[in-house]
Parts: sequence; structure tokens; C-alpha cells
Amino acid sequence: MLTITDLSLQRGGVWLLDTVSLTIQPGQRVAIVGANGAGKSSLFQLLLGQLSPEQGSVSLPGGCRIAHMAQEVEASGRSARDFVLDGDHDLRRMERELAEAEHNEDDHAQARIHGELDVHEAWSAPRRAETLLRGLGFSDADTERPVSAFSGGWRIRLNLAQALMRPSDLLLLDEPTNHLDLDACLWLENWLRRYSGTLLFISHDRDFMDRVATHVVHFDRRKLELYTGNYSAFEEQRSERLAQQQAGFERQQARIAEIQRFIDRFKAQATKARQAQSRVKALERMEKIAPAHVDSPFSFEFPVADKVSSPLLSIRHGAAGYGDTVILNGIHLSLLPGSRIGLLGPNGAGKSTLMDALRGQATLLAGERTAGENLSVGYFAQHQLESLDLNASPFLHLQRLSPKASEQSIRNFLGGFDFHGDEALSAIRSFSGGEKARVALAVIAWQKPNLLLLDEPTNHLDLEMRQALTMALQNFSGAIVVVSHDRHLLRNTVDEFWLVNDGRVAEYDGDLEDYERWLADRRKDESEPPRRESQQSGSAAPAIDGRGSVAGAGVAGENAEDRKARKRAEAAIRQKLSPYRKQQSVLEKEMEQLHQKLTTLEGELSAPGLYQDGGKQQLKELLAQQAQFKGRLEDVEAQWLEISETVESLEAELVA
Repeated sequence: MLTITDLSLQRGGVWLLDTVSLTIQPGQRVAIVGANGAGKSSLFQLLLGQLSPEQGSVSLPGGCRIAHMAQEVEASGRSARDFVLDGDHDLRRMERELAEAEHNEDDHAQARIHGELDVHEAWSAPRRAETLLRGLGFSDADTERPVSAFSGGWRIRLNLAQALMRPSDLLLLDEPTNHLDLDACLWLENWLRRYSGTLLFISHDRDFMDRVATHVVHFDRRKLELYTGNYSAFEEQRSERLAQQQAGFERQQARIAEIQRFIDRFKAQATKARQAQSRVKALERMEKIAPAHVDSPFSFEFPVADKVSSPLLSIRHGAAGYGDTVILNGIHLSLLPGSRIGLLGPNGAGKSTLMDALRGQATLLAGERTAGENLSVGYFAQHQLESLDLNASPFLHLQRLSPKASEQSIRNFLGGFDFHGDEALSAIRSFSGGEKARVALAVIAWQKPNLLLLDEPTNHLDLEMRQALTMALQNFSGAIVVVSHDRHLLRNTVDEFWLVNDGRVAEYDGDLEDYERWLADRRKDESEPPRRESQQSGSAAPAIDGRGSVAGAGVAGENAEDRKARKRAEAAIRQKLSPYRKQQSVLEKEMEQLHQKLTTLEGELSAPGLYQDGGKQQLKELLAQQAQFKGRLEDVEAQWLEISETVESLEAELVA
């Protein structure tokens, strides 16, 4: 399909590729990865004929149709549907020819063109365009809105829809998941897996690459290395290559130690809570692939806040929305130190509205918001980048916050975000989107928040920075509420999910895989006539059994009455389960706190001065505290085991 032979390419005097050869077979879906500035986008420009190589050649089959996703779109009065249809150049050409033939009253030409349009299935084009728009999060009403009415992020979605609309043999997508929410990402994955042509795409979303890619091409030291398999397979294969090439991995060992400390911190929960189980498994996998990120330039943390309140924040009897429009009602929530929440929900359900309400913005229309005395919020959203001072440097942004901080301490802190030397002192006006996002995260971390509200924090961040952000969030001791389409980030940083849907916010009893199935069922319900019970009774999150299956998904051969009876029985069981699961969660948090206290005591008991004459009284007190904590831990563990048996028994009834 695509053959690159002895290719050398440079941009601005910098060599990007040096005598490389590569062959991509028809039908392969290839993820293009590599450091920022390595030449990934330049490769796409080369394939599109916008660049010429210094030497070598690029060969594509004759008549190869290429579709690519533009990165910008100018405002226009064309409707969203017409803009997407413009992607099908052949369709628009035939429509122009038909209009001309009709104007000239050329019956023969009209008949020929109608035949071509029929072969092209032009009659279904508007419906296909609307399907693409719905899949990418647009409402039916949006199809008639002019392009100029959409914000920049939504125009990027329109560009993506237009690229998917164009019939092609080779599809080039540059960061297609930027500005998408999780629902649209899942839809796009399914669409691309069904794409019959050859796909080359640049992405920094590892879960997206894992689900879509059949091969990975890695830009590495001006060479192109082809790996078979998805991104996880690439990481493992590259790790093996690096391990064979290098005698040791000092930085790798530091990363592994950091991961291990996190696993140790949650050891008490590792076999007891479903979310903790999935996180520990993911972390074990991260340890295995750590060498693939040995050369990452990022290493930072969110410093511990000076003071913490408990609870940090609560909302009672809340309603959120805009003006007279209420989007969310009946909001009851409380955020404690250590809470780690991921927000799930369809596009437009109100996730960002809830985030603003948590911040105390005007979106909270009713109810009582109570902030802890020592609450300190760190908020990140894409529009926050616009509030940065473009004429100020990263260094100046931090210095303004802490005028008394030493120059070296600020430079050291910025170094973890890969701002070194003159770059730390340069105005951010010329920075890329990813660099500005790093500045915004550095500003947040510098202020030592105890509550992080993160709305799509990974947009524009490359893989290495996403990895560093994930690890920093793992070690963050405060509370986290995050909205993200990056499932790897969610899977490794949150303990529980809240579902924002149908005007409500509720705990979601499931994981990301369950949520994906729920979304698929929801789309199916919306596309079918309103005759199924789930449509009549309202959409609800599925109950999840102990094996990760969706309870009540349907039993072969059961009639409507049987199905109603089964659903009522399952609802009753779920109602019984809810208080037990909440108590289970409370006990798990107490066990974690007790483990932390015992760890601290063990450190204090290791002080040599305690075992001298002057330390006997303090030693006695510490040993008494240790005995007290151990006794309480045994009691809590016994309670947890008893409740867990009850939970397992009830969950077994759901799948019986």
C-alpha cells in the first residue's frame, strides 16, 4: 500500500529522517508515535505532497484516494451537514455536473450522471453525514447550524467528520481524539476498526491506540521502527530492546520504585476492592513496560497542601445549570481528602456544569455549597490556557505567585515540566498547545491545592507527559475529580466513578468497560422505535455483577412478564447491596488510614534515641499507640470481611 525507500527529510535545517525505509500493507491500522518535533506531522505532509524529501521516494498505488483531517477550519455560513458532505469530493463534483446538465437540458448527460450518483449511493449521503455528526457528539439540531456558530473544539470535530465522509483508500488522522469526550472516542474507535482502507494516525492516547492499531511506527533517532501489534505490544517490545542495549536503567528503577510505593500504599485494598484491583494490575503492567519511557523528560509531583479540611467540599440539595435552565438537580455530594472521582456521562449531560458548581461558579443555581476552612482548589480546563499571560514566561508565572521564592527553587520546579534554561524565561506566546498546558499544570501544582478539578487535562499532552501526570496524580494526597477521554489516566488515578445522566449525579457501580457497554445499549435504544421496556422506564446505568458482567442484560427465551419480574428482583437486590458497598468503602478508607498511621509509628520507633534512658516514656507511649492501632485494624478487617461476604452473596444472586 505504502512504500518508503531510502528516505531522508529535513525541516528548518533539522534532520527528521535519515535514509529510512518502510512498508505499510493494505488494511493495516498504524499508530505513529514519537517525541514532539520528531517529524510525525511532517511525514503526513510528505504523503500529501506538501513536502519533498531530500532523497529517497514514497510510493503509493495508482489512483490511491487519500483522506486527511485538517487541523483548522474557517468560519462559514455552511451548515454542519453540508460541511461534512463537502468531504465527499466526487459527490460534490457530480452534483455540479448534474446542475450544469439540467441547465443545458442535456438529457443524455443527466441520465449518465444519475447512474453515477446511484453507484456512489448519493441518496444515502445526507444520512451518513448525520450519522457521523451524531457519533461525534453533535445533536440533531446541530446539523443545520452554521459552522461559524461552533467553537474551535467543535470545528475540529467537524473536520474529523468531513475526513471520515470522504471515500478513501488511505486515511491520515493527526490527533483525532483531541477535543473529543470519552463517548465520542469510543464511537470513533468502533468506526475506525470497521474502516476497510489503510489507516495512519498520530495519537497520544494509549487506550485509543490499543483498541485501534494493528501496528506502530516509532520515530526514534531519525529512523522509523515498525512494530507489530498495538501500543501495549510496542511498549513491551521496545522495553526488551532497550534492556538488551543498556546495562542499567537508573531512571527506570526510580520510576518503578515510585510505582511500587503507590502499590504499597494501597496494599490493604489490593484484593478487596474492584477498583483497587484494576489499578494494581495496571500498575504491575506499568512496571513491566517502564523501560519504554526511560528517556522521558518529565518528572514532577503535586506538593502536599499545608492544611487540609475534612470534608473539603460538600453540596446539599443542589441544582446546577445556566440562567433559568436547570441541567442537574438533586445534587448531594461530599468530597473527602483522598477522594478520587472520575465523572462519566454522555456529551452534554452536564459534567462541566458540575465541575463549575464544585468550583462555586454561577452554575450552582440552588442548594448549599459548603467549603472546608482550608479548601484550596486547583482547576484545569482547556479554556484556562486562555487566561495565561502570553507575554510572561513560565518562570514569571510562578514568581508572581510566590515573590519570595528563590530563583533556583522555581527553576528546579519547572525542570520537572521540561522547562529548562532560556525556555523557562521565554514568553509563552510562541509555545505550542502542549507547552501551554504544561505551564498551566505547573501553576496549579505550585499552589499546593488539596482538591484538583481536572476537565480534559490530557488534551495536547504527549505520551510522556501523560505518563508523568498519571504518576503525579497517583501520589497526590488530596482529592481529585476528573473528566477525561483518556481511559489510561482514569483507570490509574480514580477509585470510583460518578455518572452524570438524565439530570442527575449518582455513584456508578461499574468500571470503564461496563460504561462502554452501557453507552452501546443506550445508542441502540435511541436508534430503535420506543417499544422496549428500557425506553419506557427511562435509561439507567446497568447493575454490575461480581464478574464484571452487566446484570439484567437479558435472558434468552424470557417473555416480557418474566423480564419485568427479573428486573424487579434485581432492583431489590441492588437496593440491598448499596448500603453494604458504602460501608465497605468506609471501612477500606479506615484500613488505609490505619496502615498509614502504623507505617508512621514504625518510622518513629526506629529512632535510636527512644532506646536510651531519656526516651523510655516516649517509647512506652508509641508502643501503646501501635497496639491500639493494630487492635483497631484487626476489628475493622473483621468487619470488612463479614460485609464482603454479604456483598459477594448478594452479587451472586444477581448472576444466578
